[in-house]
Amino acid sequence: MTAAEIIADGRAVLGIELGSTRIKACLIGDDVNDILATGAHAWENSYVDGRWTYDLDEVWTGLQAAFADLAAQVRTRHGVPIEHLRAIGVSAMMHGYLAFDAAGDLLVPFRTWRNTSTGPAATELTALFGQNIPLRWSIAHLHQAVLDDEPHLERVRALTTLAGYVHERLTGRAVLGVGDASGMFPIDPATGDYDDALVARYDERAAGRVPGLRTLLPEVLRAGEPAGALTAAGAALLDASGTLQPGAALCPPEGDAGTGMVATNAVAPRTGNVSAGTSIFAMVVLERALTALHHEIDLVTTPAGDPVAMVHCNNGASELAAWAGLFERFAAASGTPLASDAVFDVLFREALAGDADAGGLLAYNHLAGEPIAGTDAGRPLFVRTPGSDLSLANVMRAQLYGVFGTLALGMRILADEQVALDQMYAHGGMFRTAGVAQRFLAAALGAPVAVGETASEGGAWGSAVLAAYLDAASALDLTAYLRGRVFAHAQVEVAAPDPADVAGFTAYLDRYRAGLAVERAAVAALPEGTA
Repeated sequence: MTAAEIIADGRAVLGIELGSTRIKACLIGDDVNDILATGAHAWENSYVDGRWTYDLDEVWTGLQAAFADLAAQVRTRHGVPIEHLRAIGVSAMMHGYLAFDAAGDLLVPFRTWRNTSTGPAATELTALFGQNIPLRWSIAHLHQAVLDDEPHLERVRALTTLAGYVHERLTGRAVLGVGDASGMFPIDPATGDYDDALVARYDERAAGRVPGLRTLLPEVLRAGEPAGALTAAGAALLDASGTLQPGAALCPPEGDAGTGMVATNAVAPRTGNVSAGTSIFAMVVLERALTALHHEIDLVTTPAGDPVAMVHCNNGASELAAWAGLFERFAAASGTPLASDAVFDVLFREALAGDADAGGLLAYNHLAGEPIAGTDAGRPLFVRTPGSDLSLANVMRAQLYGVFGTLALGMRILADEQVALDQMYAHGGMFRTAGVAQRFLAAALGAPVAVGETASEGGAWGSAVLAAYLDAASALDLTAYLRGRVFAHAQVEVAAPDPADVAGFTAYLDRYRAGLAVERAAVAALPEGTA
């Protein structure tokens, strides 16, 4: 069948991802590697009353804009409208706090993963559960509200994530994929559901303050399990034109970490992936449990429920993008304007000419607090000594190294735990310039890094793959499906760590670790909003 026939016949599959800066839509055909069209909409979080948030109205205006962009591409390329879809997958930023009352009304503005005000709750819960509870997890946000005696708690009747919220509005079902659920509350690997013993501990601790957790949290589903169908109301929310009809099957909604693993074929033990966007995180599928509790390591799961060690950093490529924007403006002011992608390409390639240790320069990308670095607020810094070699090449290498700095600190812990890792896969927009960020990430991790053709599509394509998997789940587990039907013939570029780069990044990381004292001093000395 042609692409037009697949779309007209209602066989196409839609993947949606609500990322930190872009809402993306990806349409695939019978062959999941056949991307028929993409759509996107830019959005940004807001800092309101001391918290990072998104207005939920922007979720729907953004989704409608991304879908309209996709539908327009479909009409232009294939000459048909999108009236029916075979399946839909929803992915979004993990964690955070979305609390609703019995009528389904939002009780407080959405508190995203980026907020770091939950320290007392996370510390208390880590001790109570005997495992690390990160600041951004939903249970930490809930318990911080308990500790702060917030008045909305008496009316809370449901909690979910951003992906779970969108999915419920599209289908009417309050469910979550196990990977996304593992960022709300700890999962028992034996059952693939919330850990009953820990649920009981929390219910006892919070008795009288909030309802039982089982009544608040969404139902947990594994990849491949049916998670509802698109309703007429859901279709109208997604497609403002009214062309899209209800009926498409939906897979369990997942977090961006889970769909990133799917998009990079990193769901089997000894594999892992790095996702680089506004945040940056690494996911490593474990063969065995870690030997100790590490506050830098989160224990989550794959979309199939297998245990994963996650190194999550709140700060990713945003500061790098700000520097690129500076040079983009310089190019325009000089009378030789360059498109944004061209600016990134020039600057990234210039970084290859830099010294292996970035010439003694240091870049901290901390726009927000960074728990691994021990900070609860962000102050982006660029630091050098009088003897440093200040060149464009070194500046850009330092900025790229800086994206991976805090991640590397966390990955060193997994190396000390002797976690086996055959290869890391990477995805995200910063890997579009071939062979640069990929090469530096290999140096930071000391392991081969693979980038595939779908690296820049990321979670939107990954969520489409999970939706397509609904038809195959009865015959194949997720690992077999990805290896046999999705990535069997995929083109992958692998960068092995260069010894000189490894030595250079190690020297950079030693300075980076020592310079964190400067970062913490800046947080203390420069109040939020200081010019």
